[in-house]
Amino acid sequence: MTSRSFAYVIGYFRRAILERFCDLISLSLCLSGYWQEQNLELGALAPLDEAISSTVWSSPDMLASQDSQPWTSDETVVAGGTVVLKCQVKDHEDSSLQWSNPAQQTLYFGEKRALRDNRIQLVKSTPHELSISISNVALADEGEYTCSIFTMPVRTAKSLVTVLGIPQKPIISGYKSSLREKDKTTLSCQSSGSKPAAQLTWRKGDQELHGESTRIQEDPNGKTFTVSSSVTFQVTREDDGADIVCSVNHESLKGADRSTAQRIEVLYTPTAKIRPDPPHPREGQKLLLHCEGRGNPVPQQYVWEKEGSVPPLKMAQESALIFPFLNKSDSGTYGCTATSNMGSYKAYYTLNVNDPSPVPSSSSTYHAIIGGIVAFIVFLLLILLIFLGHYLIRHKGTYLTHEAKGSDDAPDADTAIINAEGGQSGGDDKKEYFI
Repeated sequence: MTSRSFAYVIGYFRRAILERFCDLISLSLCLSGYWQEQNLELGALAPLDEAISSTVWSSPDMLASQDSQPWTSDETVVAGGTVVLKCQVKDHEDSSLQWSNPAQQTLYFGEKRALRDNRIQLVKSTPHELSISISNVALADEGEYTCSIFTMPVRTAKSLVTVLGIPQKPIISGYKSSLREKDKTTLSCQSSGSKPAAQLTWRKGDQELHGESTRIQEDPNGKTFTVSSSVTFQVTREDDGADIVCSVNHESLKGADRSTAQRIEVLYTPTAKIRPDPPHPREGQKLLLHCEGRGNPVPQQYVWEKEGSVPPLKMAQESALIFPFLNKSDSGTYGCTATSNMGSYKAYYTLNVNDPSPVPSSSSTYHAIIGGIVAFIVFLLLILLIFLGHYLIRHKGTYLTHEAKGSDDAPDADTAIINAEGGQSGGDDKKEYFI
C-alpha cells in the first residue's frame, strides 16, 4: 500500500469516528475538535488534526488535486437584510463542507446545524455545495467567514461579508425665525448611522446649493459614522416659501431618496399694480380701480391720490377706488400707495374716459329679430298678391250667359231680345262682351 493510500484510509476512519462521536453527544459539526462546556457550541481552538504528525500530511505524494479546493465569493449586505453564503467544490473526496463564522464557530457541517442561531438557515447541501443564509444581518455579523473541506490537508476558502449601515434621516438646524430680504443665513445638516460614511448635499428647490465639505465623525460603537455639513446663502424675495433640502447619499439606500426639507420665510417690501374694471372705461359706466398689492407681510393700508387734487381721495384698508358714474372730468393720473410694516410702494394709472357708445341690449336684439320676421311675411304676401292679380287679368275676357242664347241669327237687337225671352232650345250659346 502506498503512503497516499494509507493516509487516505486513516483519514476516512478518522472522519467516520469524529462524525459518530458528534452524533452521540447531540452535536453537529464538531470536527473542529472541541466544544464549549456551557452551551455545547464548537469554538475556536485548534483542531485535533494537529496532534498527528505533520510529516504524514506534508508528503508530496499525499497532496490532493486542485479539484478539491473549495471556492466562494465576497458578499455585501445592508443591515437588516439577508446574505447567502455559497461554497462549492469540484472533488469532495468523500468529505463534507463546513461553514464557520469570523469567531471560528462552526455554523453548518453538511446538513447538520452547529450554532443555535435561528437567523442562520440551510439553503442547499450536496457533496459539491454548501449554501447557508443569514437573515436580519447586524453590523456585528460583518467579517471573514470560512468554508472548509476536511481532505488531507484540510482546504479552506474565505468569504468577506461587508455589512452596510443605513444612514438616519438627516436633521436640519440653524433656522429660527423669518428672514429679511438680502439677509445671509447658515443652515446645518447631520445624519448618523452610516457605514461607510455617507455624503450630504444641499439644494433650494431645483437649484443646487454649494455647502461645505461633509465632515465625518466615528460613532461610539466604532462601526458607523455621523456626517454633517453646513451651507450659507443670501435670501431674496423669491426665496419666500422656498424649501431648503438636505439629502443623504449612500450605497445602502440603492437610489432611494432620504432627505429633510426646511421651509423658509422671507420678509420683503411690498409692490403694487393698478387694474381697471372694465379694462376700457366709457362715460356713464361704473369703474373700479383695483390696487393689487403684494409683499410679506401683505400691505394693510392703501392711499389713493389724483394728480392735481388735494387731499387724498381715499385712505382705507380696501384696495379699490370706485367711480359710480364716469364722466369726462374723472380723466387724469391716479396713484395708489400700498403700505406694510416693511415699507411702501406707489403705483400709477392714467384714466382716459372715452365717449359713450350704445351697446345693444338683449331686448332690442329681440325686437330686431321680430321685425325681420314680420318684414319677411309681408314680403311673401306682396309676392302672392302680385301673382293673383296677374292671373285675374288673364282670365276676365270671356264667359257664357244664358241670356245670349239664340241672338246670333237675329237681324236686329229687338229680335234678339225676343228670341232670348222665348228661348230656343236648339240655339247656340250666346256671347256677352264687355268693353
